[in-house]
Parts: sequence; structure tokens; C-alpha cells
Amino acid sequence: MRPESFEFLQNYLNNPSPTGFEKEGQKLWLDYLKPYIDTYFVDTYGTAVGVINPDAKYKVVIEAHADEIAYFVNYITKEGYIYLRRNGGSDALIAPSKRVNIHTAKGMVKAVFGWPAIHVRKPEQEKAPTIETIFLDCGASSKQEVEEMGVHVGSVVTFEDEFTVMNNKYYVGRALDNRVGGFMIAEVARRLKEEGKQLPFALYVVNAVQEEIGLRGAEMVAHRIQPDVAIITDVIHDTQSPMYEKKTAGDLACGKGPVITYGPAVQNNLRDLIIRTAEETETPFQRAAATRATGTDTDAFAYAGAGVASALISLPLKYMHTTVETVHQDDVENVIKLIYETLLRIEDNHDFRYFS
Repeated sequence: MRPESFEFLQNYLNNPSPTGFEKEGQKLWLDYLKPYIDTYFVDTYGTAVGVINPDAKYKVVIEAHADEIAYFVNYITKEGYIYLRRNGGSDALIAPSKRVNIHTAKGMVKAVFGWPAIHVRKPEQEKAPTIETIFLDCGASSKQEVEEMGVHVGSVVTFEDEFTVMNNKYYVGRALDNRVGGFMIAEVARRLKEEGKQLPFALYVVNAVQEEIGLRGAEMVAHRIQPDVAIITDVIHDTQSPMYEKKTAGDLACGKGPVITYGPAVQNNLRDLIIRTAEETETPFQRAAATRATGTDTDAFAYAGAGVASALISLPLKYMHTTVETVHQDDVENVIKLIYETLLRIEDNHDFRYFS
């Protein structure tokens, strides 16, 4: 990876962008993207969209989501301890002993998820942490002191964590789900610009908000753009690590290439074009099967308006919704390559219908 891209990836992943509060991350992303696009817009809730060849009538979207899971302050005890509600699919089980940032109008307030020491717990009565039992300690001894620090009910909380590289081949950090997707679609736009490719259609590079609470940003922007085609990228579980059941979760591995999904929301002809592209360009890929829904922004685009030919290219990821989400750098490069090469094979007014 070129140094400038790697620097952006680090900065972008380290910047917190909790669901509903993605603004600062979106600014970073758009600033990086601007040299490679013709124009852009930002919608009411913060979805950022860069556009290439905006005057063309046929519209193709490449999309990722920008938000990360988080917590909201829900209750402050008179002793100054803070209880929370989830903002997205946050996992209470991993919380104890983690450091966090509480976002306030006065700036970041440092806090920790406290937990009783092993010496004072009774093993026979021990239960796993839950959202009702985990709590934050921000060093205050009263509710008043907490509030004087700027913390109040509704303040958003994110884990304090930084991007690292493991064994010279794995990227590790918080919120690779799915800001690494935002990075990858931005790199597609960069390659198109720097390699002088002229697309016969309008390309919308979409970094959507609020996916973690129900695909909400994608729903809004899909209605606004009204695209003809949408290629979505998100993460998918690597199932090689312990505690996965391949019979139900599939057999997917980091380092073996992008994952192409089969399912009702995935348009078969677009999916097959992506598979042919992978084969023609010798890009390794894997297959996954969805049930009624993919659980990604693919569903929001597929069923928007009169229907959008949509497909999903996923990045294998270990330890989803933890602070050590892990992806293989080869897979990142191959997702970028596969989206880029697929775009070069989409024609103006490309008809993806099954029959006419």
C-alpha cells in the first residue's frame, strides 16, 4: 500500500464515528476523496457522496458504511457511576477493563469500564457481564461532578483504541466494520482518476451513516440517488477461529480473497459479472450464502424505489464488534481490485434484467 493511503487508513480508523455522530469521520473521508471526484454532496444525516461524471443518466453506486457501534449514557448514580444503553450492536461481554472516551461539548472525558476484582467475586454465582451490569467510572465521586465534566444522559461513548498491524499482514483495530469499506471505495475512486479511466456512467461513491442500527443511511441515500446499479462492500465473519460452526456460518477465511454473496437481495446477473471479473483478473474469491437478507446496506439499495440491481462484495474479518477486529491486507487490496475491475466491465445502460 502506498504511504499516503496507509496514513489515511490509520487516521480514518483511529477517528471515532459512532452511529448518529459520524460527522468528523465523514469530513476526513471526503477530504481524502475530493481530488478524485468531480463533485460531492452530504445529506441531512451525514451520508457523504462523491460523484464522478455527474451528468450521465445511468447511475452506478459503490458503497460502504461509516458508523461504528457505541454506547449512550443512560443513567448516572449519585456516587458518580455511569450506566449505558447500546448504540448499535455493542457487546457487553468485552467491556470490563476497557478504556473509553465520553464525547461531550467540553471535549473528551476519559473513563473506564470498571469490574470487581476476581478476589471478591464468588465463582459459583458468577454471571457474564450484561448491559444492565456494566458501568463506567470517570474518576468522579458524585453525579454533580460527572455533570460538571460535561457528561449527561445521551452523551455518546466509544472505546479508546488504536489501529495496529499484526505480523506484517493483518490490520487490527476498532471499527474496521466498516470504515475499512470507506477506505476501499475511496481507493477505487483514486485508481480510476490516477489511471485515467473514463466511465460511461455516473459513479456515486457513497459512505453511508447509521448502518449499525438498521441500514438507515443507505435507505435515505438510495431514494435520493435512484441508482441503476449498486455494489456494496461490508465485512463478513472469518469462520476459522475457535467457536464458529461452519455448518451454519460457512467456511470463510481471511487471506483467501473477497467474499461474493448469494441471496434474494443480490441480483444474479450483477453477481455473475463480478464472479467473471474475478476469474478473468485472477482475483481470489470466496462464496457465501445469505438467508432472507444479507444484513448489510445491500438490502436497502436492492429494494429501493422500483428495485436496484445490487450485489455484495465482503471483506473477511475476525472478531467483529470487538476492539480487535482483524482483516488481511491482501483481502483489502483484492476487494479494491475487484470493485475497480467490475466497474470497467459495466456498460452504459447495462441491462441486468433476467429477461425482457
